[in-house]
Amino acid sequence: MIGKMNTPRQHALRTGRVSLHDQVYLITTVTRRRAPVFSDLFAGRTLVRQLQHHHRRGDAETLAYVIMPDHLHWMFRLRAASLSRTVQTLKGASSRAVPALTWQAGFHDQAVRDERQLKAYARYIVANPLRAGLVDRIGAYPLWDTVWLQADTEADWDWGG
Repeated sequence: MIGKMNTPRQHALRTGRVSLHDQVYLITTVTRRRAPVFSDLFAGRTLVRQLQHHHRRGDAETLAYVIMPDHLHWMFRLRAASLSRTVQTLKGASSRAVPALTWQAGFHDQAVRDERQLKAYARYIVANPLRAGLVDRIGAYPLWDTVWLQADTEADWDWGG
């Protein structure tokens, strides 16, 4: 019965979804019942390894991510054929690797149309722990990364926290 109740909402998430090769997407996906699975650092690091695996395999070029206790924000350039398949593969692999992890069906996605805004999106994504009050500085939070950090220092970023 629960699955049937969620079906219209899940369908609404897919309405208008298009997979474009080389397009940058920002996705958010949530654990089932918002269970704080990633409060456990081992579970969070396991998801990081899955993101890295997708990157190395060439499915998705990860630009930024933050793993919150009960959800993931992930910005990446799609290299595979399908956005849905890429996210589904990540969720499946991470669920197999972390027995306590079950994801809610579906995910929210946004295509980033203006590539000049990528760094701003990355800042917004990785500053989530600050806005949630989990830490008082982003460097204190262990489950995030961005490709732009290599060129910048944490002090150079306007975190918007």
